[in-house]
Amino acid sequence: MFSDINNLTIELAKDIVENKSTIRATARKFNMAKSTVHYYLKYRLKNLDTELYCLVQEILKYNFDEKHIRGGLATKQKYLIEKDVENML
Repeated sequence: MFSDINNLTIELAKDIVENKSTIRATARKFNMAKSTVHYYLKYRLKNLDTELYCLVQEILKYNFDEKHIRGGLATKQKYLIEKDVENML
């Protein structure tokens, strides 16, 4: 079982690096909890593959730094759609 967890951790990391995806998107893809994915990538991966760990941490840091911008754009889009619906009525 321990080997399976290590393999899963590597697969999660490879998916994030290849797709530059977020923890949330990766968790959804692998049907796992976000906290589990985060734990595997933050703590287990460090002991398994240091180079891959560094790549993943760079991507996660970028995603974290951009999070507030994505949220603002989503809110803007939401209100633009609501405004269009009101104009149609």
